[in-house]
Amino acid sequence: MKAIWRGKTIAESDGTLEVGGYRYFPRDTVRMDLLQAVAKTASDLECPHGVQFYDVVEGGVRSPRAAWSYEAPQSRMKPVDHWMGFWEDVEVK
Repeated sequence: MKAIWRGKTIAESDGTLEVGGYRYFPRDTVRMDLLQAVAKTASDLECPHGVQFYDVVEGGVRSPRAAWSYEAPQSRMKPVDHWMGFWEDVEVK
């Protein structure tokens, strides 16, 4: 599986997991240099899994909150603890 943003592969792994309808990549397979953690919103703070969103950023181009990770997941999301999910401007295929 690959996560592609603006034609660039930002994550690639044969060991992804699908949980809750989203595909998650192990953190060590993700180009973390292209991600910037963003401040948590009130909704983020209510998430029982400790969600942290990231903007995907390179060369002055930004896709807000296009990646996320669960930093303190409860049992349902435990298999993807600290793994990265992508959506919106990031194509996962």
